[in-house]
Amino acid sequence: MWFIYLLSWLSLVIQISFITLAIAAGLYYLAELIEEYTVATSRIIKYMILFSTGVLTGLYLFEGFPWLMMGCGLFTNLVYFGLLQTFPYILLSSPNFILSCVLVVLNHYMAFQYFAEEYYPFSEVLAYFTICLWIVPFSFFVSLSAGENVLPSTVQQGDDVVSNYFTKGKRGKRSGILLIFSFLKEAVLPSRQKMY
Repeated sequence: MWFIYLLSWLSLVIQISFITLAIAAGLYYLAELIEEYTVATSRIIKYMILFSTGVLTGLYLFEGFPWLMMGCGLFTNLVYFGLLQTFPYILLSSPNFILSCVLVVLNHYMAFQYFAEEYYPFSEVLAYFTICLWIVPFSFFVSLSAGENVLPSTVQQGDDVVSNYFTKGKRGKRSGILLIFSFLKEAVLPSRQKMY
């Protein structure tokens, strides 16, 4: 009996590692798409914020969720619209970004407190967290690397825009989250060099 128990744990570890690799590959692909199509990404994030706002309003009107929790969520969506004004360039030290991070933590606290007091099936709780709390911040997180190669943000003091674009700002050079994903991709699935 102990052998099958040990085998089940080994199988679980293998499944989790495959799921982790699949998520990492998906994140890498999303980061590549977001970097390539920043205008479309901005539009998609705007629609996700509008959808989340509609869901929060529906939860307040039809399900009787607390007005404070829904109001905080709606205010957070308003702050997200402020982040879209400078998209894809997001300054991590801007008050708007810091306020959005604080509001994400506050929304999670209020949601955990509410769902600890009121019973809802796990699927409904997961739907609330996914649509109202996770999808928009996750989109901004994945798109953080898209603004790193925007011309005005890559210019250092004393450089002009044109020479910076042709020397330091080349597309092949990555930084931020794409650099991490590229490193992980090369570590897990190293690419082979062509021999001529």
